Amino acid sequence: MAGPVITQQKIMDHVLRLGELYPPIPLGSVDRTVKNPAEVSRRFGHVLDYLARVELEVDRNVLELLVLLPDVEEVDRVFYADVWQPQEIQHGLILDRLQTDLGQPPAEPVLEVSMKMKILGALSHLRPIQDITRLLYYLTGASTERQAVIAYNSFTKGLVEMGEDAIAKTIVGPIKQQEPGHFAFYKMSATGLVQSGRLKPWQMYLARQLRSLSYNLAGTNAMERYKTQMGGLMHTMGFDADLHAYAREVGRLEAKLLWAHRQGLEFPQYVLKALRESVELYAEKGLGAATA
Repeated sequence: MAGPVITQQKIMDHVLRLGELYPPIPLGSVDRTVKNPAEVSRRFGHVLDYLARVELEVDRNVLELLVLLPDVEEVDRVFYADVWQPQEIQHGLILDRLQTDLGQPPAEPVLEVSMKMKILGALSHLRPIQDITRLLYYLTGASTERQAVIAYNSFTKGLVEMGEDAIAKTIVGPIKQQEPGHFAFYKMSATGLVQSGRLKPWQMYLARQLRSLSYNLAGTNAMERYKTQMGGLMHTMGFDADLHAYAREVGRLEAKLLWAHRQGLEFPQYVLKALRESVELYAEKGLGAATA
């Protein structure tokens, strides 16, 4: 496909640079001063809980990778073991500490690898299937990190508008700064894999089918309660005002890589479908049912 050739060395250089530029954020480096705890909790408490839980689920994500990619490539291993996991777990711990400061219960991350993942992992011992799985891993990571970037940008703006500068500048700001590098890793990796020509037409076809069937928004874990919470987050952040624009931001990369044969496709329809489902669940059930 068109564009600069992305080599494994370029990706490794990016990963090593991320590790050098952005070491894990120490808990002692942040200022958890909150001027109006009750109002922050009222407006953003559910957002904070959602983000903390998703970040803390990085430990399960690593276990999933070990299952899905039995012959993991070195650049992937360095990224998830030396850069991504150490950064993300600190994000989760800091956000969780902040929400308990506000009087909220601690996050309850889902840490068990699903049976669906285990079955796909068993099939991934076949190299052609593992290449498909690797592409899906990169696309999932890119979608998740893009959602994180958008959410943290909006969260920062909301906190600044409330005058909560300490947590905006020393907690959400530094976390937000690390997420684009993660997105870039997944984007480069997915693009490089497709560029390489390693995936045969039947593998690309199967990847499209599996992605269509398995797509989930970040942190929803294919569970209704978390889809409902995601709907609440989108409502609070105002993303539900223009779901097409949000779907375009989240799904642009996989539209380009997986669906390049469909000219003019801005995003896959399964992205918009997932967004609508979360928004509709929230409208129907509210956050009470989602946190029960």
